[in-house]
Amino acid sequence: MTSLVRKLAFATALVAAPFMAATTASAEGEKYVLVSHAPDSDSWWNTIKNGIALAGEQMGVEVEYRNPPTGDIADMARIIEQATASGPNGIITTLADYDVLSGPIQAAVDSGVDVIIMNTGSPDQARELGALMYVGQPEYDAGYAAGQRAKGDGVTSFLCVNHTIQQPTLAERCQGFADGLGVELGAAMLDSGTDPAEVKNKVLAYLSANPDTDAILTLGPVSADPTILAVEEAGLAGEIYFGTFDLGDEIVKAIKAGTINWGIDQQPFLQAYLPVVILTNYHRYGVLPGNNINSGPGFVTADGLTLVEKFAGEYR
Repeated sequence: MTSLVRKLAFATALVAAPFMAATTASAEGEKYVLVSHAPDSDSWWNTIKNGIALAGEQMGVEVEYRNPPTGDIADMARIIEQATASGPNGIITTLADYDVLSGPIQAAVDSGVDVIIMNTGSPDQARELGALMYVGQPEYDAGYAAGQRAKGDGVTSFLCVNHTIQQPTLAERCQGFADGLGVELGAAMLDSGTDPAEVKNKVLAYLSANPDTDAILTLGPVSADPTILAVEEAGLAGEIYFGTFDLGDEIVKAIKAGTINWGIDQQPFLQAYLPVVILTNYHRYGVLPGNNINSGPGFVTADGLTLVEKFAGEYR
């Protein structure tokens, strides 16, 4: 454990500021590009940047992180095309919208670039496109597990705060949660947008109009952080059942304070770190895991916060 912490601490400096490439050129010359759908404003992806940076350093390969600044999926498709044209050994990419991104990803595979799908998408979609594998959290399954957990805790109705409603994978989290509870999703999914003040106000308005709501589900720090403020302002902190996907500084504080019951940890560090390691070993030695890798879901509660609290927003 001491060795791991030392390695993690060493990598922290690599992402102290935004970067396009965190690199150590290798003797073999391998280069890997990770393309995400995340806008620049979403700090949750700093953990992804840490993961790819540390893997590049440890494996002695060149790595590059690229994303559409505003989160525009069409822009992401162009970035994948540009990454393919640059001739990397491999591309690691999210699959936030299959209809828009499947073409550029398929073109990368057809050109001879090895691809691993991570974070969003599914093992089935990765196989359809000819990717080597999928590393991530099955979103519907994670939502379903969360819904079953909440049902066991007595929840019968909920609000799902969706900050990026145009991404189908986030809606899968809400749908899975509803199915796990055994209720209809219906109007329980709120299109909150990403502006913190707007998210807070929309949550307050919903809770005011629906006072019998048992629970709130948020889908990441972008929606969770302002929802925490809304719950506190409404006097419901510790009173309303509150679960969230993903972790972050404010989420960890809220779990510790009893405002949030649990956070679903999909281990984004592993989603970036493992594909670089897997691709490097595949290209150097021809070895490849025989299965896709589920990095989550795992439930983080107040009982297991020691390392999570220490590394939240960096490696957790």
